[in-house]
Amino acid sequence: MRGQFNITIIGAGITGLMFAALLTKGRHAASLKISVIDAVSRPVFSSANEVSLRVSAMANGSIEMLDSVGAWPLIKDMRVSPYQAMRVWDENDDPDGAAALYFDAAEFAVPQLGHIVENVLIQDALLRVLDDSNVVLSFDTKITAMPEADLVVGADGARSFVRELAGIKTNQWPYDQTAVVTHLKAEHEHRGIARQRFLHDGPIGMLPLADGRISVVWSTTPDEAARVVELPDDELGQILTDVSDGVLGRLTVAGPKGAFPLCAQHAENYVKAGLALIGDAAHAIHPLAGQGANLGLQDAAELAGVIDAAIGNGLHPGDRPVLRRYERARKGANLTMLHFMTGLNRLFTTDSGLVGDIRMAGMRMFNRSGPVRECAVKVALGVK
Repeated sequence: MRGQFNITIIGAGITGLMFAALLTKGRHAASLKISVIDAVSRPVFSSANEVSLRVSAMANGSIEMLDSVGAWPLIKDMRVSPYQAMRVWDENDDPDGAAALYFDAAEFAVPQLGHIVENVLIQDALLRVLDDSNVVLSFDTKITAMPEADLVVGADGARSFVRELAGIKTNQWPYDQTAVVTHLKAEHEHRGIARQRFLHDGPIGMLPLADGRISVVWSTTPDEAARVVELPDDELGQILTDVSDGVLGRLTVAGPKGAFPLCAQHAENYVKAGLALIGDAAHAIHPLAGQGANLGLQDAAELAGVIDAAIGNGLHPGDRPVLRRYERARKGANLTMLHFMTGLNRLFTTDSGLVGDIRMAGMRMFNRSGPVRECAVKVALGVK
């Protein structure tokens, strides 16, 4: 078997960079020549900059992965916000109602359920890890054809050019929703609690930020999103106060704002000979549970493990039978999560009164379900 294999990763987002970092920590790192290519400039985090709109709720399992490659120590003392609890409720109930779901870190004997972290901070930390390796980083570099390598890994997002070049089709499930994203000052302290209220047009998520503000992701109709994102800040703040049920009192826009159309999609194939897709290039889901980044990191870990094992067994890491092991491990799990999030979103956006009553009853039952509730929450939050 040849002494060294060329692994080319297209995309320097969280997933692509984590995959590269995991490869450098593997048993057979010396057998790999790794390069990362991205079309945009190198992301750089500075605490002097405004908090980025793009933040992720990183589950404990993802934090452990970041720690394993040496990135978490570079992140934890910066602008991160641990959250110790999560509250979820329906618009027909109130945050403290019998059907409201409440999860606390103490219930699972952990200090927190996860951390809210800016994507650019995670990227910056992973890049600093890679700076101390032999990985070749190429930014401001657009590809026009499939790179020559033993294995090309598409980590270039939901609009993946690598996936297009490979001729891999995707199945799509439009949500007919657009996410309005901004940061707000709240009248009341967030107390390290992540909150989500389900409305008939879509959910509104409120994530605690380290500086006391909250990051809001409100999924609503495309027309409503287009309207409100152009409103003066004081009017938008009042609307978000209303749709959040006033749970944190008066909300005031205090940061950038944007709107992003939502669509679930899933690649028909994750792999071909010499090619693998990870992260949003393979699957994109509704942001209502904040699982997108965590699923991508699980892809990265699985593919890195498959490649490391293949080389250890004298196999070529780009062979399709090798890569199929990754696809079999991740495709079903990702598709299950995608359909669960899509179904959950549809369940809460129905106008049927009967369905609403059943939904509320189901939430009350879930609260009392004991081991089922514990297992479901641990899977979602990455709590062991």
